[in-house]
Formats: sequence, C-alpha cells, structure tokens
Amino acid sequence: MDKEKQILHHIRHNPFISQQDLADLIGISRSAVAGYIAQLTRKGEIKGRAYVLRDEGLITCIGGANLDRKARGKQQIRLHSSNPVTITESCGGVARNIAENLGRLGCHTSLVTCIGEDKEGEWIVQETKKHGVDLSPIWRLPTQRTGTYTALLDIDGEMVVSLANMDIYDALTPEMFAERWPHIAAAHAVFLDTNVPADCLAYIIERCQQEQISLFIDPVSSAKAQKLPARLDGVEAILPNREEAELLAGMEIHSLEDCARACAIIRERGVKHVIVTMGELGIYCQSEEMSEHVLPYPTEVVDVTGAGDAFVAGLLYGVVNGEPFPKALRLGLAASALALQTEQSVAAALKPEQLEEIVEQYEKER
Repeated sequence: MDKEKQILHHIRHNPFISQQDLADLIGISRSAVAGYIAQLTRKGEIKGRAYVLRDEGLITCIGGANLDRKARGKQQIRLHSSNPVTITESCGGVARNIAENLGRLGCHTSLVTCIGEDKEGEWIVQETKKHGVDLSPIWRLPTQRTGTYTALLDIDGEMVVSLANMDIYDALTPEMFAERWPHIAAAHAVFLDTNVPADCLAYIIERCQQEQISLFIDPVSSAKAQKLPARLDGVEAILPNREEAELLAGMEIHSLEDCARACAIIRERGVKHVIVTMGELGIYCQSEEMSEHVLPYPTEVVDVTGAGDAFVAGLLYGVVNGEPFPKALRLGLAASALALQTEQSVAAALKPEQLEEIVEQYEKER
C-alpha cells in the first residue's frame, strides 16, 4: 500500500489523528506526512480538519439556476400575432434541475451556482433545498439579478421559442471556482453546463482532467456550446442534442450514419463518451468501446422542456451507483419518460424504483 493510501486508511478510522501519530504509524517523518496531506487536499481527497474525505457518492452540479416561466398556447401558436397563453413559474436552470432530479433519486448532491439577492434567488434556494441539495457553495451577488428563462410552448407542448436573461453568470471568474475547488474536487462526479463563462469552463475542464475527476458536460444550446474549449481531454461524457452536435462537429446530421461520424469528430477533441439526444429518435452513444442507438421509452408527452435534464440525472444516477454505461443510459431514458409526462421542470414521480420498473418493463418488450 502506498503512503497516500495508508494515510487515507488511518484518517478514515480517526479523522482527528495528528500528523505525528500518522508519521509514527507509517514510519515516515512528520514533515513528509504534512506534504502528503497537502497533496491529498489539493486533489480533493481530504478537505480541512477534522480531515473530510472525498465523498464517493457526491455529485456536484455546476451551472445555471434560474426562474423558469412557461407560456403555453391555448391554441396553435401564430408568430407575429397575439396568442392566448397560460403562464406558469417554477425553479429552473440546467444544473439546478439536474441537482433536484438527483436529490429526488436519493443522491448526495450539491449545486455550485450564483443568484442575485432578490426574491427570485431566495425562492430558488428554498425550493431546491427541499430536495436535499447542498447549496452551501452558491454565490449571492448583490448587484446582479437572478437568471430567468422564458419558454413559449405550442398547444402540444413543443417549444416554439425560448428567451434567456443570464447576464449574472458573466460575473463568475476562474478565481471564484478556485476558491470552491476543495468542495468540487471532493465529488465522485461533476456535472457542468455552459451557462458559466468560457474561461471558467476551460478552468474547470482542465482541473478535472489534471485531478482525474469524472466530468459530464451539457452544452445547453448551440450558442453556448461555442464557449467550450477546443480540447476536451479527460471529459467522461458530453451530451449535446442534434443541433449542438452539429456545431461541435462542424457538420450537418441527417441520419444515424451522420450522427456516428459527428460523434467520432467530437471524440477526437478528447471526450470519452459522446451521447447525442435526438428527441423522438432517442439517443446515440459512441465511445472507443461501444456505439449504440437506443429508442426512447413510449410515454404520453405533456411538456418536453425537462426531459433532457432528467435524462442526464438518470444517467448520472446509474454511473455513481456502479451500473454499466448501457444500463445507465437506459435509466436516463426512463427518467426522461417520466419528465415528459408533467408540465413541471422536474417530475415529482421521479424515484429510483420507478426508473428500474420502466427499464425492466420496456426492455422486456423490445
């Protein structure tokens, strides 16, 4: 057993053990122990005194937390005209939605984001906390307004247009993430959306690669996907939709063969898994070891806006629970099917046993 593993072994049994006692147990000098402790702290394996070890179940979500407004047409939407709609408000933001989904699935989850010191931000904090999400790493920025996202949906639930006011995220800097790094590095897996600035994306991707932290990225939109750096080395998975995959690969996708070629191009940037979500056509996943097209599970479609976030959460739930990647993909599809059945950004019915039942039921029928 190497020295770092020995130190971690003894700390697990006694988080308050002194460096001198560690030195005596391992047979090295106290100063050498101090060096190992500093190294393990930088890696995120331990954080502070009493030594807090990396939480093998923790998923940290980094990115957007917004107020979502949905305006749903009472009839077919007509552009350049007045449309009667029903308006609802809920907590949103890709990273926040995924964090809530994971919390509902019983995962130990934290959220790194920023909000304004306003009633919208406070409402987001209180609602998200209800689902067991750790919000201690968030920033409250007094001079900024909490982000908002407004979607116009057709009568059948399909999105017509969305409007995003996300200026608050421009205030984030790599230095701010460096301050939060001990928390981020303690995670078993990190999810990152592209609401944060380009220099922050590059910083987080590089540090996760250096410290071998499992990183999952959602490009969010074609416009925001352009903020990603050219190299994505060390990224465990990127999850674009078809339009985002076209941008990332620099080619159009008209068929599964096109999708396979696009995934191969994106993988050349350093990503291990590329998972393209294609709505009613399901998902296409490619890595060095596998390529698979999986159709969605049949379900009643009420609202499509939360389905992508639910898919990512189901996938992450499977990954941190040790499921093989193909099974994790199917848990994601099951979560997506539940999300499609509700107008809420996150399905209240989301539970681990529900996912397992859906996967078992529909895989038997295929």
